[in-house]
Amino acid sequence: MLRDCVGLHVVAQTPFRADGAVDFESIDSLSTFYYRHGARGLTVLGVSGEAGKLTPDEAVAVASRYVAASGDRRIIVGVSSASLAVLVEVTHQVMAEGADGVMICPPGSVRTDEDLMRYFEAVFERIGEVPVTLQDFPAASGVKMSVPAICRLLDAFPMIQVIKEEDLPSLGKISRLRAEQPREVRILTGNNGLYLPQEIARGADGPMAGFSYPEMLSGVHSRMVDGDIGGAHDLFNGFLPLLRHEAQGEWGIALRKESLRRRGAIDCAALRRPGPTLDETDLAELDMILSHMNRRIETLSTVSA
Repeated sequence: MLRDCVGLHVVAQTPFRADGAVDFESIDSLSTFYYRHGARGLTVLGVSGEAGKLTPDEAVAVASRYVAASGDRRIIVGVSSASLAVLVEVTHQVMAEGADGVMICPPGSVRTDEDLMRYFEAVFERIGEVPVTLQDFPAASGVKMSVPAICRLLDAFPMIQVIKEEDLPSLGKISRLRAEQPREVRILTGNNGLYLPQEIARGADGPMAGFSYPEMLSGVHSRMVDGDIGGAHDLFNGFLPLLRHEAQGEWGIALRKESLRRRGAIDCAALRRPGPTLDETDLAELDMILSHMNRRIETLSTVSA
């Protein structure tokens, strides 16, 4: 079940080898890395996990490997697809492999609130009682879900147990969802964690984001929950240059993977093609950002001590 989703649920990368094959061994090392740095669960095969570049069979195999490496921690699998048949088939298979639930973002064909209701009626007729995270990400899907429309979904479909809220601006929407939801659900936030302290202050239960330094995401959440608001903002601001640099779509994912490679989490930073490749200037810029960021973090650690 997903009703106790609190804290960091990292949107995991999908590691590839240089030839484009899935690197299953790096799934193991990446999982260990995420859990060591505070992840309470993972969301695999999200947008930044390059899910759209995998075949359905590959998607199930990747999800299965993450489940095997989870140590009973929560695994949510992104199954969004323009094809309802593919969504249903992958959902059934990943749940059979031990996933705790799936994440669904409505497809771009959904245009009205009535379309939205009909779509999820069709989904749940076919997947049954599978726990679902509803992804509200219009920048990727093109689907705008209003707060009243989301509340209608929550009222009609108890299987929706988490909202991944990454519409912009997110802050007011989180406040409205907390005030108007017909039943209690967890709200996790995306958008690469760019607005994390404010989103937690508005009532979010934690980040569902990808970042090459997940200890910042988990640390900000724990400090906010403990009431150390200033400490949370100091920690967040120390990592902000890199966080912002990674928030550049697929090119930012290439930067994130390179940072993860340097930290020993994955063996190869390659994206599956088509995808960007970092050049010498890109790498030099990353070096500079990391150098300045690390000096600031060391200063913060000295002040805190």
